Amino acid sequence: MKLGINGLGRIGKLSLWHHVERRYFTELVVNIGREVGMSLEDLALFIEKDSTYGALHHYLYGCKAQRVIEEIDDREGTLRVNGVPVRVLRRHRNPADIGWRDHGVELVVDATGAFLDPTVAADDPKGSVRGHLAAGAKKVIVSAPFKIKDKAKEIPPDALTTVIGINDADYDPQKHIIVSAASCTTTCLAYMVKPLLDYFGAQRILSASMTTVHASTPSQQVLDRAPKAKATDLRKSRSVFNNIILTTTGAAKALGLVIPEMKRIGFIAESVRIPTSTGSLIILVVLIQDESMKNPINRERINAVYQAAQEHFPEGYLRYTEEQNVSSDIIGFPKAAAVIEGHETHTRTAAVRFDLDHILSVCAVLSSESDTGSFDVDEAMKNADALDPANKQRLIEIPVTQAVIYGWYDNELGSYTNMLGDNTVRIAKSMKN
Repeated sequence: MKLGINGLGRIGKLSLWHHVERRYFTELVVNIGREVGMSLEDLALFIEKDSTYGALHHYLYGCKAQRVIEEIDDREGTLRVNGVPVRVLRRHRNPADIGWRDHGVELVVDATGAFLDPTVAADDPKGSVRGHLAAGAKKVIVSAPFKIKDKAKEIPPDALTTVIGINDADYDPQKHIIVSAASCTTTCLAYMVKPLLDYFGAQRILSASMTTVHASTPSQQVLDRAPKAKATDLRKSRSVFNNIILTTTGAAKALGLVIPEMKRIGFIAESVRIPTSTGSLIILVVLIQDESMKNPINRERINAVYQAAQEHFPEGYLRYTEEQNVSSDIIGFPKAAAVIEGHETHTRTAAVRFDLDHILSVCAVLSSESDTGSFDVDEAMKNADALDPANKQRLIEIPVTQAVIYGWYDNELGSYTNMLGDNTVRIAKSMKN
C-alpha cells in the first residue's frame, strides 16, 4: 500500500522520517507542489538534515551511520530513502489537481495546515481537503484540528477527530473518510485528563484550566515585521527568537470532540510561545470535589492515578516519571503523548462554602425557565433545614482539592508525529479489511 503526504513542512518531513523507518508502506508519494532549490538533490539534503533532530541516518542508526538517501533521479522525481521508494510531485498545490489516482495512492496525510475545513467542496478554487478525495484518495488524515469557517455549519458525519488510544472506538471505517489527528497539545492534554476522568468521574471534576508553554512554530516570525492587513493579534508579527509570546490555543475545543465529557466541565486553555525549537509543557490545574477534609486527595494519590494509567494505555503513550526534567530531555522521546513529571505534582485542599438560600433561589429560577418546572422550592427548603436545623448560617462546606499537574511533550517528532504515524497505519489496516 502506498501513502501520500501532502506538504513537507515540519510534520510532513518528520512523517516521512517516521515512515521510512517503519517501512509499513511500500512507497511514499510526497506532494510539495513546487520546485525546490536547483534540483532534487537539494530536496534530498532538506530531508536528510534537520536543525532539531540532526541527520536522518544518525536518527535511524546512530552516530556511525552512513547516508540513507540514494538513487536520486531529478527527471523522474524519485529517490530511495532508507530503502523506501519516494516519489516527489512538484506541480500542483490544489489537492484536487494532485492526481493521487494516477500514482495508486488511496490514503493521504495532509500536513500543509491549509485545508482544515471538511465542509468546503472539493472543487473550491482555493482548495479543499475534499479535493484529495476527488483526486483519487479514499481517505484523508489531517495533521491539525478542523477549522470550520462558517460557524453555522457543523462537522460533517463523514469526518472525525481522533487521538489514538483515547477515542479509537469512535472511528468507523465504513463511515469516516476524513480524520483529524487533532494537535500535539490536544493529544498531550487528552492523556493528562483521561486518567483523572476515569478515576474520579466527570461529575467530581468541577473545573479545569491549562497553559501550554509551547515551542515556536513556523506561524511566528524570525524577526519583527509589520502585521498583515486586518491582523488582530499583533504579537504574531514579533520575533520568536527574542520574546515570550502570549497566544491562543484551540486545545480545549478539540478536547471536547475527543472526550465528550469535557464539554460539561468548565475549561480554560491558554498558550505561551517560547524561543525553543521543540519540547513543550502543559500545566494542568484541576478542581476536584473531595470526599473528606480529614483524608483529602494528595499528590501521592494523583501520581498513583498516572502510574496506574501508564500501564493501561497502549504503546507507551502515557509515561510517568519522578525525574527532574528540562525541555530538551523530551526531544525525540518516542511515542509519549504526555510525560507526567510526578516530582512537580502539587495539591491543596480547602473547604468551599456555599450559601444554601442563594443556591435554592438559583435552582428555582432555572426550574421556572425549564420545560418541566419540577423544582419544588418548599421541599428543598425543608431539606435545607434538615441539613442545618439551627438555621443559623445556612451554609454548607464542601472539600475541594486543587491539583496542579505537569506534562511534557515533544510537539514535533517524538510525540505528535510518531502517534500520527501509528494512527495512519491503523487506518491503513482498516482499509485492507
